[in-house]
Amino acid sequence: MAASTGPEIERLIALLAKLPGLGPRSARRATLTLLKKREQLLAPLSRALADAAAKVRTCQVCGSLDTTDPCAICADRARDGALLCVVEEAGALWAMERAGAFRGRYHVLGGLLSALDGIRPESLGIAALAVRASADGVREVILALPATVDGQTTAHYITDRLAGTGVAVSMLARGVPVGGDLDWLDDGTIAQAMRARRPV
Repeated sequence: MAASTGPEIERLIALLAKLPGLGPRSARRATLTLLKKREQLLAPLSRALADAAAKVRTCQVCGSLDTTDPCAICADRARDGALLCVVEEAGALWAMERAGAFRGRYHVLGGLLSALDGIRPESLGIAALAVRASADGVREVILALPATVDGQTTAHYITDRLAGTGVAVSMLARGVPVGGDLDWLDDGTIAQAMRARRPV
């Protein structure tokens, strides 16, 4: 960064560069756009970030993000409580909701098992999932996890953990590409994968 750039601008660029999909160049372009359009973009974005920081919380039931606890999905009585869809992060839940193919409830793990990254079962919401799956009325747990090595490892661990509970465990059909992430898929692919799910 040029010496004429103040520390406030450098800090904004550095923070934006930490976001997924933004590197230093993209962060510089985004910063320049925000600064050029202060009233239309920077000021509203600043207020929206402050509001989100103050009001968004993690749902104590499913682990999703919302401004209410329990979240709107968990509080919705029209949802089918017999179906529990397990996702890695809230972004995958949002993708499932965009597809409109699922009207059950969700469980957000908060990540995937990864020996390389030191993420163990106790680091995720797997114990809470086992408790929820054992509750009266749950008949199927649908694993909507990425088709990656870590996603498959997590799916196998959950399947083993739920064995003997009497709850059916299924996973999304392989319409989801290997290495794919739900948040990046189109709605039709997600809907088809949900319809073609199969037992594990």
